[in-house]
Amino acid sequence: MATPQNTTTSSVIFLLTGMPGLEAFHTWISIPFCFLYATALSGNSLILFAIVTQPSLHEPMYYFLSMLSSTDLGLSISTLATMLGIFWFNAREINFNACLSQMFFIQLFTVMESSVLLAMAFDRYVAISNPLRYASVLTDLKIVVIGVAIVTRGTLIQTPLAVLLKRLSYCSSHVLHHSYCFHPDVMKLSCTDTRINSAVGLTALISTAGVDSVFILLSYVLIIRTVLSIASPEERKKAFSTCISHIGAVAVFYIPLLSLSFVHRFGKGAPLYVHTLIANAYLLIPPVMNPIIYSVKTKQIRKAVLKVLRSSMAKS
Repeated sequence: MATPQNTTTSSVIFLLTGMPGLEAFHTWISIPFCFLYATALSGNSLILFAIVTQPSLHEPMYYFLSMLSSTDLGLSISTLATMLGIFWFNAREINFNACLSQMFFIQLFTVMESSVLLAMAFDRYVAISNPLRYASVLTDLKIVVIGVAIVTRGTLIQTPLAVLLKRLSYCSSHVLHHSYCFHPDVMKLSCTDTRINSAVGLTALISTAGVDSVFILLSYVLIIRTVLSIASPEERKKAFSTCISHIGAVAVFYIPLLSLSFVHRFGKGAPLYVHTLIANAYLLIPPVMNPIIYSVKTKQIRKAVLKVLRSSMAKS
């Protein structure tokens, strides 16, 4: 009985997985992943820099967008080292504490992204339903409080998951099925009872993405009702157009999340690389697509980003 107990310490080494069955092509597969990471990091950094430096963007809507860009940067950085390490150097080993830290931050930033999308939905509802009180409802202080609440919520929800994983024994295979540490993946490697972990994990998922998606949907029901009550067709179109970027951000967050859940539950017969590809897309698509969506669909962001780029080129 002593051996299993010894494997609960930081001496446990997990093996991450790249693209199963396609190991010979890892170098080539790394090329699109490098492009996606470069797009995510540069795009979100550019939007964040534009919002910070351009006074015209110092408004609630753009403050929330800066929060979204910050969480996307955190999400990208959390997986960058292990994913590219596997593709470039076949560096599959990761110790338990490093794995636990990566898992914590991946899930923290995922919960934060869901929370920010909910806050942005509330922002759009207030802006459309009560534009005259918009500035007084969403003051700078309230936005700071919302930001702190988002970080606190994510930390409080994810900490028990990490603590509960440390109490488990890992005495069977140490091969993970993704190129990063994923909570259900790590939990399955335990040879002890994981029912509490499963229950807490499910509760965390329902109380974050589940609850947030319901309130986002409710916000849009109220937004649509408000927009339909506007007499002028032009005003209706203008009001709803301010939501297009946010709807796109919600779609690129929840569609990969649902796809990953669907494949894990019903895709048992699918090739292993399909599971890995969807798991990677789940973490990479939102950080890559959000800057593109907001740059294309939001005129003020597009102008600010172009201004920053022109200024940088002029200085160089």
